[in-house]
Amino acid sequence: MDLLPAIDLKDGCCVRLKQGIMEDSDTFNDNPCNQAKFFEQEGAKWIHIVDLNGAFAGNPINIDAVKSIRHNVNTKIELGGGIRSLENIENWLNIGVDRIILGTIALKNPDFVKMACDKFPNKIAVGIDCKDGYVAVEGWAETSTVKDVELAKKFENCGVSAIIYTDISRDGVLRGANIEATENLAKSITTPVIISGGISSLSDIALCAKTNVQNITGIITGRALYEHKFTIPEALEILNRKKL
Repeated sequence: MDLLPAIDLKDGCCVRLKQGIMEDSDTFNDNPCNQAKFFEQEGAKWIHIVDLNGAFAGNPINIDAVKSIRHNVNTKIELGGGIRSLENIENWLNIGVDRIILGTIALKNPDFVKMACDKFPNKIAVGIDCKDGYVAVEGWAETSTVKDVELAKKFENCGVSAIIYTDISRDGVLRGANIEATENLAKSITTPVIISGGISSLSDIALCAKTNVQNITGIITGRALYEHKFTIPEALEILNRKKL
């Protein structure tokens, strides 16, 4: 199971939102590149990046910050936030982003995701962000009438490399991951699923690691790392123990 430390970009800085509310944010580092270097030094193999301004604007905004990270670290990078065209995807992949996360566009135009998977094999993930089981879009500002499992099933066998499942009510508030909902979604599909939202302690990491659902393959964590609840090496030790 992979550990993906998170860098959420707002106005060029590393921030964490509380429950996806743009106005309720804490800034942890005004140099995202240095933050990424630190995560790499700590042993991260992946970094999860979200362009928060881009998610609300509907097009990439924090381009320079992402470029700086890509040019200065060797970890794999996945990126989401305002990516809603094939041109956007191609531009980011040309910069060296390893995996693109499609969120709002995945709900509004599932066929676009399938087209992107055909054009960019093994490079597309889908972000499913939920409030009370319903998918939220537009930077989490709007909640749809579509259930999480319903949306996930639309992308079976079309080449999506991962589903990133976030319970918005847990995100950024250190309440523990919604493992039950993540497992329920993962059991309904065969696509790999990554847990996101609410990781608060090494106990949460251990609970995620104990899952018997084989296609849950990763954990995204943000605020807990920034607030020094645990370190990346400590989390990796637990996850590596599961592999033995």
